[in-house]
Amino acid sequence: IMFMRTADHAAVNETVALAPQRSRGFVNAILRSYLRKKDSIALPDKEKSPAEHLSVVYSIPAETCERFISYLGIEEAEKLLSAMNETPKMTLRVNTLKISRDQLLEKLLSNGIKASITETSPFGIRLEDNISYSELEALCPGEFFVQDEASQISTAALDAKCGMRTIDMCACPGSKSFGAAITMKNDGELFAFDLSKSKLPLIASGADRLGISIISAEAHDGREFIQGLENTADRIICDVPCSGFGVIAKKPEIRYKDINSASSLPEIQYGILCCAARYLKKGGIMVYSTCTILPEENEMIIDRFLREHPDFESVPLNIGRISEEKGMITLLPHVHGTDGFFICKLTKR
Repeated sequence: IMFMRTADHAAVNETVALAPQRSRGFVNAILRSYLRKKDSIALPDKEKSPAEHLSVVYSIPAETCERFISYLGIEEAEKLLSAMNETPKMTLRVNTLKISRDQLLEKLLSNGIKASITETSPFGIRLEDNISYSELEALCPGEFFVQDEASQISTAALDAKCGMRTIDMCACPGSKSFGAAITMKNDGELFAFDLSKSKLPLIASGADRLGISIISAEAHDGREFIQGLENTADRIICDVPCSGFGVIAKKPEIRYKDINSASSLPEIQYGILCCAARYLKKGGIMVYSTCTILPEENEMIIDRFLREHPDFESVPLNIGRISEEKGMITLLPHVHGTDGFFICKLTKR
């Protein structure tokens, strides 16, 4: 009723019809009460109660709004929440083992699918039309996989090359492993570890679809050290489990999570990062990333890691229009047009 141009009575009737039988009277009463009072309903004052105001306008818990405001300020926090209420476009990562980005873009356009190249990732195509995955796969079999531009940027930062050994610490469902293997031109070896054995078939089936043969997938807890891999990896992907507060647009259920529920994650994340560090060769590159914007899972982890690991340092991050001398960036939906995402590029001296 607030946001659509549907007639009020039609909105009420359709919503009541969709409700479970036992709830219809309750739903009908709330909606009709709103219709009677909507001209007199006032939002919380933005100046006096900014978190409560954003909470009501964007349907986000007030405590989450408070945290976002503390990080970004009221104006940027509102822009962020507004972007998180939009439906994101589908973004493809081109499988350059089979086709170039220009060729795939031309194929899509010639079939009437509106699309454009991504602004920052050198591998991506953003779709402007709504189209199903099955339709895309039928048109372009094995020539792409779905991956947000932020995730593509983190893989590009890895700068994996032919013949290297790469380790993906928390691999499932596999998109970063696929991206690294493709930039390696399917030449070398890539170990894809994940705690969940049941998810490993996703990596196997995805690799087979894309024509990738260098990935070895195995169930493993990223905090448990594998002796035989010490100082052997040229590149490491350390995309750790996180609270997900950067991908609310794609996973709406996250918006109602208690933001304090992530309090146990930093120790897990730090444990995985420390274990990964032992696998990296001197001069190798490791990329730490999350799909959250909470500093305690991002910058604070890196600050602690660099204090406690003096043999490591961050190195400049230069991908497309992104240039960060300190080697780390938090991508924001309203600024970069991507998921909310943190990336840090590290090397062992």
